[in-house]
Amino acid sequence: MSRIVVIGGTGYAGSAIVAEAAARGHQVTAFSRSLPAEPVPDVTYVQGDATDEAALSSVVSGADIVVGALSARGRLAGSFREVYRRVARLADGGGLPLYVVGGFSSLRPVPGAPRFVADLNHAPAEFHDEIVATAAVVTEDLPATPDSLNWVFVSPAGRFGSFAPGQRLGEYRLGDDVALQPDGGGAISGADYALGFVDLIDKGDHHRAHVNLGY
Repeated sequence: MSRIVVIGGTGYAGSAIVAEAAARGHQVTAFSRSLPAEPVPDVTYVQGDATDEAALSSVVSGADIVVGALSARGRLAGSFREVYRRVARLADGGGLPLYVVGGFSSLRPVPGAPRFVADLNHAPAEFHDEIVATAAVVTEDLPATPDSLNWVFVSPAGRFGSFAPGQRLGEYRLGDDVALQPDGGGAISGADYALGFVDLIDKGDHHRAHVNLGY
């Protein structure tokens, strides 16, 4: 079993990944600004600020695998990409793979087409900055890291989030950077996204790749 640190481990995606990884027997540390109301048994919770490099370094240094499950909103709205660049440097320095919770808009509708982020008419204006920053992590920042860093950016289907939690079906489909269901964006529950996400970690057969999970 691996020692997995989930940065942003009490958010919607992060908490689902924490629960799935812990259920499989991994040694999980969840790092976040706040502690959960209902902690997952056998998970270590560390409260801290993701913009604090020393705090990040302290949790990454004891891990085998780093998961980033941060959102480009609130306190991280202006520093989201820099935080991920820092996380990437720490992971690379420790020789650790980095798995990142992505967004739907960084995907393409068909092979070779512009990504959805190129035309944000599909999203409310208040989410545009968040969408652009999240997509830039996989279009600009992660590809610019040294080849020694193994990263996997995992986009969910369009209908994914606390607004549409869904149920655990125990199934999912895995695609590349082309959305599995472009029409309407498809859907996936938090539990099944976490199922696919931890499967990617356990199998370890994707390298410097952008993939997506959906039904």
